[in-house]
Amino acid sequence: MPAMMKNYYKKMPGDRKDGWKLRNVPLFFTVVPFIMRTRLDSQNYYEETLDVEPMMEFLKTHKDDMPNISMMTIFVAAMVRMISQRPALNRFVVHNKLYAHNSIEISIAIKRSMSDDGEETMIKPSFDPRDTLMDVQRRLEEAIDEAMNHEEGTGIDSVAGFLGKLPAWLFRFAVSIIHFLDNNGWLPEKLTQASPWHCSAMYTNVGSLGIGPIYHHLTELGTYSTFIAMGKRERHTVYDENGGATVRRTVGMKIVNDERICDGYYYANSMRMLRRLLMNPNLLLEPPKHVVLDPAVANPLINDPNAGVEAADSEHHGAEAALVD
Repeated sequence: MPAMMKNYYKKMPGDRKDGWKLRNVPLFFTVVPFIMRTRLDSQNYYEETLDVEPMMEFLKTHKDDMPNISMMTIFVAAMVRMISQRPALNRFVVHNKLYAHNSIEISIAIKRSMSDDGEETMIKPSFDPRDTLMDVQRRLEEAIDEAMNHEEGTGIDSVAGFLGKLPAWLFRFAVSIIHFLDNNGWLPEKLTQASPWHCSAMYTNVGSLGIGPIYHHLTELGTYSTFIAMGKRERHTVYDENGGATVRRTVGMKIVNDERICDGYYYANSMRMLRRLLMNPNLLLEPPKHVVLDPAVANPLINDPNAGVEAADSEHHGAEAALVD
């Protein structure tokens, strides 16, 4: 059984409970967090209109053997696969320092009932870099069931419920302490596990509310560097090279990203990979042939996730790499 991501590397001084300090990055990425000190300073905005006809055909083909698979499942599975092959997207900046997450966790907002006063909560399932589409579906179902079936809610509901009862001045002081502890890597693991902001990425499907995608800001508290919003399904007229018109089903996607974690070339190729995974869901039915490790992590490798796997000559070989060519 492959080792958990957290056990890939030996822990070294300067590492956090939720990530490894990056010690092998170009000077630019060491300097930039001191110039652009917050995530609000560093937000990039990207949007894409996806042709989802291939995705809809995939769902139709597999409606009997995969009845619970949805567009959201495919989106989340594509995000997990992208991170497993493009690990710089799993980095984060805290207190001017760059780290790599030692897990893949995606926070997702859900409503317990679809009404104006329906209670909203967050789930944060943890994924393995080798997860397939069905693995992702299973983990999502487990997290959603836990959130929906427990009256006390998720961990963040309990923490928010406690803090919300404090007087305003004490609430502000408590949040200041949380920021201080988080900046220094001292925040208790129970709090980071409960926090929806301590994750690899955040995802919301506002299309389920009947609207198009939104640009959702990042927050300074937490460790996520990417926020992806998926909008409602629409129909657009598409013209081919000969001027012929075709009506296609599409979905808008808007992404806000912290530009301090990787350069524009790497990010653009990662977005191309995400797009092609979403347009080819069959690629998510099998695990990746190779888990790509972040070369900026200089810690001694003690549990190689690719041990016993016939590795490609480089990360640019194989089906996954072809997605960014």
